[in-house]
Amino acid sequence: MNWDRIEGNWKQLKGKAKQQWGRLTDDQLDVIAGKRDQLLGKIQEQYGITREEAEKQITAFENRFGSKDSSLHH
Repeated sequence: MNWDRIEGNWKQLKGKAKQQWGRLTDDQLDVIAGKRDQLLGKIQEQYGITREEAEKQITAFENRFGSKDSSLHH
């Protein structure tokens, strides 16, 4: 797992994040710019979920797209 990889490839992964969290707008995703803590806060705010649940969702996203072996084209 490597969040730096996600942050570094945010332009490509922004669409994947939009698929995962459809309530987030393109503008919000641009402001988030791959920063994990900002993504966490926006998911909590938009979905009305706990920090723990948002963390689980982000960790799943990170596991899918953050490893060196993962393709950006999943």
